[in-house]
Amino acid sequence: MRRILSGVGRTLIVAGLLLLIFLGYQLWGTGIYTSQAQDRLGREFRTTVDSPTGRSTPSFPSATTVPPGATTTTTVPAPAPPDGDAIAHLVIPKMELDSYVVQGVDTPQLRLGPGHYPETPLPGQSGNAGIAGHRTTYLHPFGRLDELESGDEIQVTTTQGSFTYRVYEKFVVTPDATDVLLPDPTRPAILTLTTCHPRYSAAQRLVVKAELEIPEGYLPLPPVTQPLVDGGRGTALDATLGGNKESRLPLVLAGLLTVLVGGLWWLWFHRKPRWWVWVVGAVPFLAAFLVFCYFLERILPNNI
Repeated sequence: MRRILSGVGRTLIVAGLLLLIFLGYQLWGTGIYTSQAQDRLGREFRTTVDSPTGRSTPSFPSATTVPPGATTTTTVPAPAPPDGDAIAHLVIPKMELDSYVVQGVDTPQLRLGPGHYPETPLPGQSGNAGIAGHRTTYLHPFGRLDELESGDEIQVTTTQGSFTYRVYEKFVVTPDATDVLLPDPTRPAILTLTTCHPRYSAAQRLVVKAELEIPEGYLPLPPVTQPLVDGGRGTALDATLGGNKESRLPLVLAGLLTVLVGGLWWLWFHRKPRWWVWVVGAVPFLAAFLVFCYFLERILPNNI
């Protein structure tokens, strides 16, 4: 009985340590991946903005040149940017946030940084531009979103210029809310930021809304892409929460590798109980376990 209790106790201790390692990987290790991605996105975005098609100052259309009820563009909307491409530079001084926004809010895109809801117009354009971001993992760009209050400034730069928004509302909704990303008939151009709430949970969504500052007598830019928003029905915020099923097989293989390396390590240490054996064996075991953590994190629901 004493041996059984001792074995159970050791097993629980090891399981607890492995769980702590996995949590540490989720909270801090994932940030390494996002940091590298942000460096790459920053270089690509700056190259695009500095190109002949980029603008430093937006060219807002004059309200006097657009008849009431008419559209501000006669061109056919262009295709939406490819998923994963950098479409904006987001700066929120109060949150000390300086991040590049990518197109798309699925699992792969949100690991790169804040993601733009493809169903909404781009920032600076008329309508409701939506951006989602992680709150606890992958550099947690929206980790301090709850600190924003009415009047706080949000700066967004796209290839059409730099835009300033002012926060006017903050609230919490359920994940199945579908009206958050719909246009506001009382405000011509708004920005909606969403993330999970409360911190370390995906039970609800924290929503922050801000209005675009436009010179008097002018209108927001017309959409240059084709926003969808489900034909006016809205988009549920939990659409970004599914795990990646493609990682299941690699997860199983990584788990088997971790068990194999751990078993060999255990046998070696029990045959030659030396401190250096423990240290040398720990290196390949931790490497295999981190690979396991990598794939495990990808099949779990996003904690944005």
